[in-house]
Amino acid sequence: MMAPTYVFQTYPKEWLDHYSSQGLLMVDPMVAWGFVNEGTERWSNLDDSSGVMATAADYGMKFGIVIAVVTENSRSLGGLARSDREFTEEEVAQIVAEVRLIHDATAGASTLSPEILAHLKKMAVMVTHPGSR
Repeated sequence: MMAPTYVFQTYPKEWLDHYSSQGLLMVDPMVAWGFVNEGTERWSNLDDSSGVMATAADYGMKFGIVIAVVTENSRSLGGLARSDREFTEEEVAQIVAEVRLIHDATAGASTLSPEILAHLKKMAVMVTHPGSR
C-alpha cells in the first residue's frame, strides 16, 4: 500500500473535517486522476460521479485544478481551488512550477539527513495546521 511521505493541506478546516469524516479520499476524482495521469486538469473536466467537487463548491471551492508530477519512483499530487474564477493558464504554469519544486525537494526524502527530514516534517505541520509549532 502506498502512503504519502508528506501531506500539506491548506483547504478550509471545515472542508478538511467534512472530507475526512465522509471518507472522500476514496472517491475523490482528483486522487483518481492524479494516480493515473501526469500534468494538470481542471476540476470542471473531472468525472465527479461521487459529487466531491460539487460538495467542495458548497465550501467555497468552486474552481480548481489537480496537478500530478511524476519522476522515476515518486509521484506528487496537488489540488488547488478558488471561489471566484478558473485559474488562468499563467497561474497554472506558476503553480506547476511550484509543485515541481516541492516534488523535487522531497522526492529523495529517504536520502536526506535526519535533520532535514525533521525540518521538512515541521514545515508540513506548520503549513497544514497554522499556529502549530
